[in-house]
Amino acid sequence: MLKATVYVTIKQSVLDPQGVAVQGALHSMGFDEVSKVRVGKYLELELGTSDRAEAERRVKAMCEKLLANTVIEDYRYELI
Repeated sequence: MLKATVYVTIKQSVLDPQGVAVQGALHSMGFDEVSKVRVGKYLELELGTSDRAEAERRVKAMCEKLLANTVIEDYRYELI
């Protein structure tokens, strides 16, 4: 059985209002050294297969169809 870790982030060219809000909150708490915040998602998936090529194909399809909005988000994944 394989495990996939998926990281989804807002594309650099897209404004990240949640990141801006977190940065503002950090500044208001005295963490002025923070110059930029980007907020993303981290997912762990357990896959019922040991076929690495099949797992990669399926995880990519999951990301493209549901886990990431590829218009505004980038994704990467790792198989363990």
